[in-house]
Amino acid sequence: MSGKSYQEAWDYQTGVHLGLIRQKREGSSGFPHHLILCEHYPVYTLGKSGDEKHLLLSPEECEKRGIEYHKINRGGDITYHGPGQITGYPILDLDQVYTDVHRYVRELEESIIRTLSRFGIKGSRIEGYTGVWVKADRPGDQNRKICAIGVHLSRWVTLHGFALNVNTDLSFFDNIIPCGIADDDKTVTSMQKELGRALDMDEVKKIFKEEFAAVFGLEYES
Repeated sequence: MSGKSYQEAWDYQTGVHLGLIRQKREGSSGFPHHLILCEHYPVYTLGKSGDEKHLLLSPEECEKRGIEYHKINRGGDITYHGPGQITGYPILDLDQVYTDVHRYVRELEESIIRTLSRFGIKGSRIEGYTGVWVKADRPGDQNRKICAIGVHLSRWVTLHGFALNVNTDLSFFDNIIPCGIADDDKTVTSMQKELGRALDMDEVKKIFKEEFAAVFGLEYES
């Protein structure tokens, strides 16, 4: 899916999610997992534990600038999705994998870290913060968040997922307090900014799918 409004992708994702839950309730087993990768039109999304004050524009200003705004049921605070960013929605039945939400989030992070490594970027975790970061390597530098993660589960079927900044226009993050983090030593980044060049989105998606399948022990149809 490419160039999708958030609502369109949300409706599709929700339909798949509810379909898998219905199959589980009916006693079915062994049904396929899904991985939806897309680029959204510009949108700010606020998680259920987020603070509306972290959106620094009014909804009216967002509308004037052509930016959607949605309150959603994932964990986490506010973030941005848009062109040049890979937004991923794994819809997995964790009963078929493992029933451990913390491990699930860590393995999402691991999939991203391995993907970044394939492009020569060292992705890391920072204790106490979800997502993937490029850590400061010199005194005075900032830790830079390159991938946000926020998930929701129902009957151990996953919903929502991650947002990896590839060729993302980072100026959109100026209108929010990303993920509710206002620390002076933290900011956002993209693969393009770290490498000094634009990347082929299809290549990044292909490599991510390979690493995601390897981390979760799954097979995928290309």
